This record gives sequence, structure tokens and C-alpha cells, in this order.
Amino acid sequence: MLRIANCSGFFGDRLAAAREMVEGGPIDVLTGDYLAELTMAILWRTRQKRPEAGFAATFIAQMEQVLGRCLERGIRVVVNAGGLNPRGCAEALAAVAQKLGLSPRIAYVTGDDVLDRLERWQAQGHALAHLDRGIPLAQLRAPILTANAYLGGWGIAEALGRGADVVITGRVTDASLVVGPAAWRFGWRRDDWDRLASAVVAGHILECGAQCTGGNYAFFQEVPTYTGIGFPLAEMREDGGFVVTKHPGTGGLVSVGTITAQLLYEIDAPGYLNPDVTARFDTIRLEQEAPDRVRVSGVRGEPPPPTTKLCLNYLGGYRNSVTFVLAGLDLVEKAKLVEDTLWPAVGGREAFAETAVSLVRSDREDPETNEAAFASLKITVKDPDPKKVGRAFTNKAIEMALAHYPGFHTTAPPQEESAYAVYWPALVPAELIEQVVHLEGAAARVPPVLPPREPVRVDVPAVALPPAPSGPTARVPLGWLFGTRSGDKGGNANLGVWARTPEAYAWLLATVTPDRLRQLLPECRGLAVERHLLPNILAVNFVIKGLLGEGVSSSTRSDPQAKSLGEYFRARHVEVPRALLSSSHHREGIPWTSRDATS
Repeated sequence: MLRIANCSGFFGDRLAAAREMVEGGPIDVLTGDYLAELTMAILWRTRQKRPEAGFAATFIAQMEQVLGRCLERGIRVVVNAGGLNPRGCAEALAAVAQKLGLSPRIAYVTGDDVLDRLERWQAQGHALAHLDRGIPLAQLRAPILTANAYLGGWGIAEALGRGADVVITGRVTDASLVVGPAAWRFGWRRDDWDRLASAVVAGHILECGAQCTGGNYAFFQEVPTYTGIGFPLAEMREDGGFVVTKHPGTGGLVSVGTITAQLLYEIDAPGYLNPDVTARFDTIRLEQEAPDRVRVSGVRGEPPPPTTKLCLNYLGGYRNSVTFVLAGLDLVEKAKLVEDTLWPAVGGREAFAETAVSLVRSDREDPETNEAAFASLKITVKDPDPKKVGRAFTNKAIEMALAHYPGFHTTAPPQEESAYAVYWPALVPAELIEQVVHLEGAAARVPPVLPPREPVRVDVPAVALPPAPSGPTARVPLGWLFGTRSGDKGGNANLGVWARTPEAYAWLLATVTPDRLRQLLPECRGLAVERHLLPNILAVNFVIKGLLGEGVSSSTRSDPQAKSLGEYFRARHVEVPRALLSSSHHREGIPWTSRDATS
């Protein structure tokens, strides 16, 4: 058995998690995921100020706490904290180790940074077209800030095989942090598709840290405590099967529900693509083996695609926002008055490359507190010219303060403009990407995994479902029956929905089509919506194209990462067969005859 633990789900996660995982129980590998598309842009800004930076500095702080114990216990450390500067991260860690009197063997993996190859690839006929829009990169008229390929896990396996105690990478896929150690430990071949696919599933579950141990869980009332929530670990076996658990005595919950929720996070089709293998999420089987122990089995895999995904970030321009607080009566008229006054004062709405206006009604009729009378009007402007959207914009908003609607105030004083990056996803032939492992002055090249000549296809097991129930209905929130997990995929959003009984799942399939989803969530109207079925875990995954505009860092939505989209879905009221409510919701202790239900 190989115990692979996680101590970070994002850049800024709980600093003490590494120490908690090392000291809380036996582990063999400590992993940490620090990167996302937005993080790469943040690290670029950091590196502009300090060229030696560009990596996740919090990882160095974590290692200062646990590096000695990891070496004593033989715990290998595998992280993508290198960001845009894996070598700099390795050097920073070596300096800390020297200060502590330690001598770890530190490897770092490069090959993901392809910024200097973009022009050559385009000249060779690779369009590097935007994955969602189909626009060739040559048509982009903006400076590209970062360009990184999503690497697989074989560079990590090579580094561990050469005796590295710590492996630091740049942009690998999140799951590669588990694929690499598992392939190294068990000696898997490059075409062990099922085992590799199972490791990808394990990596996807672990990658977001406590998000699979009760964090962000739709049925959060079931989590015993969020105090000291435990980070996850996977007990992996040589055949690829594994158990997800957490250290004893920690908060949180590991259940079929919490694992299902994480499986649905930021995915699209059931064939989950990775550089080393395609994991078929429609073959996963989950079983509650014991409290806080979920067994994952049955995962099948197919060869990886012939292409590798690239994450490019380019300078989109500059942005600024003002949020006006409106209170009391006539809020729509007050919001209109703000726009009628502000836009002429700043040269007209058409003077900016892009604008967005959002009126959020949080006010209540006959409010019992001052705050219960509030609504907010957020006005955002974006433009290539920083002067247009800087203080020239926010000052004009503040100048209205004593000469405008009653109760005028804003949520912040005038702000300067801020630069924003735009995410550009693209594909490149996999054979163009090569990893290089650096360890103690030596460099080892690791070729990419290429699909075999003969296709390999998995026969997905059929899942027997009951007929969709009918009969008398009650109007209740969808969240009484279904859990959700949502997130961002560039400019797209994913919304995973799962049922707790086969009968509820059958009703979900029959009822919530892409058209019905557009009715339930009006923001999705006019957008392409894909629906992917995962009956093996009683789930449906919706991908809503373009909901987030051009991606997280440039989106003008109040929730640019679509984190709350699932809870929005669960709050919608629909007519549901009473039979489902009596068999599912009542069993959870909340009878369908609640005051929120109407027959």
C-alpha cells in the first residue's frame, strides 16, 4: 500500500496542513496542488517585481515546518509549487534546508514553459487555436504573459526513481501529483491504462484538499464538525484500487457523497483527459467501507489523446469597479439615476471596451435592520487604456456623493485600475512536449506518452435504473433531493448534480435537460449547454459554455469561478413527485410537508 496525502488545494490554503498530515498519522508521499489558470497570472505579476520569484512561497514555509520529519520517516514530497520558476523554488527550498542543517535530494521538473516556442510552432503550421472559440493564436493582438503545457506524471516518477526526496514541478495536471508516485512505487508500465486511470481518479479526488473531506459540501449539515477538518489521503494498491480517508481525530467527513461531489468538480465529458491516460469517470464504483473510508474501484482507462493542452495567459487590459449601496425604496429608479448620471460624466458607456452593470437585490420589504434595506449596484469598466478606467473613472463616481440619490455611499473609496489577464486554452501535438528532470546537476529527458496505433476502447458497464416516478407533486427546492458541485473550466462553467437514490436520478435524467436548465438558470439562456451522464455515481454533469466570459481573471460576474452556481441550482423550486420526497428527503429527517412545500 502507498499512502499519498494532500496538504494544499490552492495557493493560499491552510499553512498548517503539511505539518498536520506529517504528524497526524502514517503517510508515504506528501503532495500539494498550488496552481490554477488564475494562479499562473498571479505568479507572473509577482515575478515582474522580483525575477527570482514566480513560485508558491507558502510551500517553502510549509517545508520549514516538516522537512526534517519527512526525511526521518522517508516521506517523499511531490508538489507543483514551482509555478513559473521550478528551479527558483528548488533553490529556495535548498537554502531553507541548509539553514536547518538538512541535506535533502531536491529534483525539479521543467518542460512545461513553452512561451519561447509559440512562434516556431505557428510557423510549423500549429494554429494554437482557442479551444472554445476556434480563433488562431495569430489573430491575438495582445502580449502573451505565460504559456505552459500540462505535463503528466512520468517526470515525477523518473525523479523519484532517481532517489529524489522532494520533487518540484511547474504546470503538471493536478492528478499527475498522484500518478507519478503511484507509477514509481508500483512499477507500472506506460500502457497500464486501468491502473493509471485509477491514479488519475485518486489525484482528482485529492487535488483540492479538504474539498473531498466535507469542504464545500452541499449537505454540510451532515459533516460532524468543520473545526480542524482533516486533509485527505489515498491508500493506493498495486492494482490501482484505493481507499480515500483522513487522519483519525480530525474534523470533516469522508463519505460517498463527499467523494461524489469532488469527482464532479471542474470536469466535462466522462472521458477525463490527461497526458498519460484517459480516465473513464463513468466506470468508477464507490463504496462506504467504514466511517470516513470510501473505497474506489472499477476504474477503466483508455490511451491519452494525441494532443497536450496548453494554458496561455495574455494581457487583456485594465479594469475597475464601483459598487454603489442603494437602500430603502425605489431601488430600480435609484439604480437608473446612477447610470444616467455616471455614464455621461465619464465620456459615455461606449467610451470603454467593455462594461458590466449588476443590480443585486438583497433588500427586504419592511426591513427590520438597516442592512436588510440594502441592494448593491456594481458597475465595472474594462479598457486597454489604464487611464480611462483608473481614478478618472472612480473619482467621477465619488464626486456624485453629495449630489445624488438619498443614502448615497459606496463599498470602497476610489480605487486605481488593475491589469487583468485572459486565459487562452489551446492544443499542441503531444510529441512536441518533453519533460526534463533536474537532480544534483544532472538532467534526464522524459518523452511524452503517445497513443498506440491500435485504438483501445473501454466497454462501459450498463447501469440499471428504475422508471422515473410520477404521481402527485410538491413544489420544493431541488436541493432537497440533489447535491451539486460547480466550478470553472476557463470561460465555461461546470455544474455537477448527483442524486441520493436511483429513483431521484431517473427523475433528474427525465426532467433536467439542457433546455430545462436554461429555464431554471436564466443566466444560461442563449448559451450552449452540454449534458454528460454518469449513472454509475447517479450524477449528471452540465457544461455551460461561455458563462464566465473569457475566464476567471477577466470575468465580470460576481462569482467568476462559478463556485456558487450549484447552490443557486439547488435553491430553485420545482414540482417534484411526492414519492421522491417521502423516500429521500423524509429519510434525512426533513419531512416534505415543510412550510416551504406547496401541494
